[in-house]
Amino acid sequence: MGLREKYAYAISTAKGKFDGSAQEKDGKLYFTGSVKSENEKNEIWNAIKTIPDWRDEVVADIKVTGTGAAAPSAKTYTVKSGDTLSKIAKEHLGDANAYMKIFDANRDQLKNPDLIKPGQVLKIPA
Repeated sequence: MGLREKYAYAISTAKGKFDGSAQEKDGKLYFTGSVKSENEKNEIWNAIKTIPDWRDEVVADIKVTGTGAAAPSAKTYTVKSGDTLSKIAKEHLGDANAYMKIFDANRDQLKNPDLIKPGQVLKIPA
């Protein structure tokens, strides 16, 4: 398995946020580019760090080009009958696989990403 496959989660997290590339060269994966906010940079770094060997395999130069202003506050969504976190993520974040971002933002009230109830008000991360 190549490094691009190994770090597919980090690469998919970077999509749409990261103006740059992730190139495999000389046994390392080079993330080079820019993002608009510190939050976006941190999201990419957190995704990279899900792989225990990242220190030996990744070289990242991610610059923040935005003004450094704080990220806008999260919006909320009231769960309806038939909703799943994946469905909500697809609707509000554009990617059903981003459901863990919603789960992580709501750990104060959710213990399992598969167990949400109608009427719950969930924070939707920016």
